[in-house]
Amino acid sequence: MTDRIRRLKRYVITDKAHHALRFAPRDEYALAETFAQSGMGDMRRAGRRLIAMLEAETPVLLPEERIVLTRRNPTVFSMFTRAELERLPKERRIHERGDVSNIAVDYTRLLNVGLEAKREEIERCRAAFEAAGERDRADYLAMEAEILNAVMALCDRYRALAEREGRADVAACLAQVPRHAPRTFPEALQMFRILHFTMWLGGNYHNTVGRLDRFLYPYYRADRDAGRLTRETALEWLEEFFISFNRDSDLYPGMQQGDNGQSVMLGGRNPDGTSAFNELSELCLTASLELSLIDPKMNLRVDRDTPLDVFTMGTRLTKQGLGFPQYANDDVVIPALLAYGYAPEDAYNYGVAACWEFIVPGTGMDVPNIAAVSLAAAAQQAVADHLRQAEDFPALMAAVKANIRAQADDCMEHTKGLYLFPAPFLSLMMEGCVENGMDVSLGCRYNNYGIHGTGVATAADSLAAVRKYVYGDHSVGKEELLQALLRNFEGDGDLLAKLRFDAPKMGNNDPEVDDIAVELLDAFADSLEGKKNDRGGVFRAGTGTAMYYLWHAVTLPATADGRKRGEAIAANYSPSVFARVKGPVSILQSFSKAHLGRVCNGGPLTLELHDTLFRNEEAIQKVAVLVKSYMERGGHQLQLNAVNRDTLYEAQRHPQEHRNLIVRVWGWSGYFVELDKEYQDHIIKRMELSL
Repeated sequence: MTDRIRRLKRYVITDKAHHALRFAPRDEYALAETFAQSGMGDMRRAGRRLIAMLEAETPVLLPEERIVLTRRNPTVFSMFTRAELERLPKERRIHERGDVSNIAVDYTRLLNVGLEAKREEIERCRAAFEAAGERDRADYLAMEAEILNAVMALCDRYRALAEREGRADVAACLAQVPRHAPRTFPEALQMFRILHFTMWLGGNYHNTVGRLDRFLYPYYRADRDAGRLTRETALEWLEEFFISFNRDSDLYPGMQQGDNGQSVMLGGRNPDGTSAFNELSELCLTASLELSLIDPKMNLRVDRDTPLDVFTMGTRLTKQGLGFPQYANDDVVIPALLAYGYAPEDAYNYGVAACWEFIVPGTGMDVPNIAAVSLAAAAQQAVADHLRQAEDFPALMAAVKANIRAQADDCMEHTKGLYLFPAPFLSLMMEGCVENGMDVSLGCRYNNYGIHGTGVATAADSLAAVRKYVYGDHSVGKEELLQALLRNFEGDGDLLAKLRFDAPKMGNNDPEVDDIAVELLDAFADSLEGKKNDRGGVFRAGTGTAMYYLWHAVTLPATADGRKRGEAIAANYSPSVFARVKGPVSILQSFSKAHLGRVCNGGPLTLELHDTLFRNEEAIQKVAVLVKSYMERGGHQLQLNAVNRDTLYEAQRHPQEHRNLIVRVWGWSGYFVELDKEYQDHIIKRMELSL
């Protein structure tokens, strides 16, 4: 890391000195009131809102920066008034905030052509719709052109400021981009910053970065081959670029600070079987390792042929405590996407959403986190309602599967009539939107919905305990168990200990419980298979949890695995938080048995490894081999967290001394001391493992 990058990192990350340059918050709803008074439609509101956001920005250049654009207006203007926002959920199905989010655009649709050329394309399409009498489509495209004009006007203001302040390099770059296509790697980085910055201003969130090493590689390679960049100068540019992701991220919406979706996908297998991991992929890992920042978040596509060296590079990054890279297995994911109906060229081009859901850039208007089925609740309800009359364990399992189907049916029913707010700027980078004069919020080539499956370990552990003790050795009576669950184990300490600590637990390579988990996930996949949503897409089952691992736990009564009412369930696809497991190897063995290609919406096996495990190069190699072995066994996705429970407790007591402590939360990483205590406590409860 150069001295300039150290100074810039300190200015932006440590001191947050640029926050003093921000304006006072503005009235979020003032603009929407004018929209409502004029009777303006939603499409026009979306465009006018974004233009107003661009016009509200006043340029500023930070000391020594070369990649510019810094948010000064902290307020994202609402498209709707307070009254309209209260009314909307009663009239339409609104997902999360209502904005298009958590999709992967195809940046090259603007990055590789420049905004002037895109505006010319828009004008040609607009004129054709005008001639055909398609007034609404023509008006929509006219608004798209207005947005591009506003983006270029903001960048012109930045260029003028750079010229006044004698920053010739910045001014020269902005004379080229975004009006015209980048000619060099630094210009491409600045162009991406402009596009990404504008997406956030448009009210869209969880804007993923995508396959950065693929679409920026031609610029990098050309500069290297021409001698315009060395590896070291390219790394310096890349590190400044990565710092820019953290410049305004506290203004981006999410469940917690850090949950902002700025995820990079690196590597992968090409359709011809060759590897897409290149020199820029390695440079991205190096930049992330040196900077140790929570953004952008690194993801690695790997397969059976990926060299151990790549896993070793990833493990060195994990050692930093960042909670990434997250690994995705092409050998499982690509066939799964093909089975879901994705064309081969799209399946091979998959990226990752804000956390871990698999999505395709430029063609997918998928909503990969639209709902969740609680597998733990399906098991708990079956025990509570059917244990007395279930003559054998298969009868009880039939009740569990019926509960899973009922939950899935309810989730699918509640997705009908989904309304998404228009996203005109995102639409410029999505297939068919300009050509058809339509907004991506109305759909794209793929319109699939992802449904999470939470608490699989809690469900499997509970059912394994029932099978062993109630139907097996009869050491626990049906009524005894049911009454203990109703009492939340009050006065049942011996039974609680037996269920919690002696019963079979997923994560120990024990077929007594692992086979049940396989059956549960198959039942979950069966409940969605062949079903279509009202946008023509399919439903994808997944093993992730997102925030549901806390939400579902709050309402879940005591379960037969020894978990008390309200106690946590595992995040994502992981062992119970109180399971005694043999170690990471047995966990990998347990969690690779399921037919993971059938539940491939996304959702990683998450391992918490004690930070002393990374103490030397030999230990790092062991962890790299561990990761590679999971992929070879058929695991679909994996994330590791290097943790130390003592350090986490210390950070709770003295947060000011641990401001830079980073942890993996679920599909994203954040600064531990900035998390709400419920998230901190859950992370502390997760087990620390060693090899």
